[in-house]
Amino acid sequence: MFVCYGNICRSPMAEFLFLQEIKKRKIEGEFFVSSSATSYEEIGNGVHHGTRKILDRFGIDYSKKRACHLEKSDYEKYDYFLVMDEANLHDARCILGGDSEKKVHKLLDFTDFSRDVADPWYTRNFEVTYDDIMLGIDGFLDYLRRK
Repeated sequence: MFVCYGNICRSPMAEFLFLQEIKKRKIEGEFFVSSSATSYEEIGNGVHHGTRKILDRFGIDYSKKRACHLEKSDYEKYDYFLVMDEANLHDARCILGGDSEKKVHKLLDFTDFSRDVADPWYTRNFEVTYDDIMLGIDGFLDYLRRK
């Protein structure tokens, strides 16, 4: 489960790019992938136009994606919650009722650059966000392969 504040920019970008990457690696059957928000502000809204532009470049269909909220019950359904920044980390742990099984991680913690994924809501630079997310996806898949 990829998690950001509104589930319209970073987490859906990560969700769909991750799906593309595991399909490319022919391991898509090993994953159940989704994304969600820590806030209620964008619930029901579609993917942000900046994220759509990135996904369109790769021919990725996101047309059915609508922002949804992270729920406490998700903790039992997912092995990993990959959040985009420190605030999401805190909020996700609160929503999930803690993290006793150590499932919640910042996406870039699986790289040599443990930091927040750039938030294009503020920067408007979706290319930097794309680069951060791809770095995180590669690091996470390498981690899983080693594990």
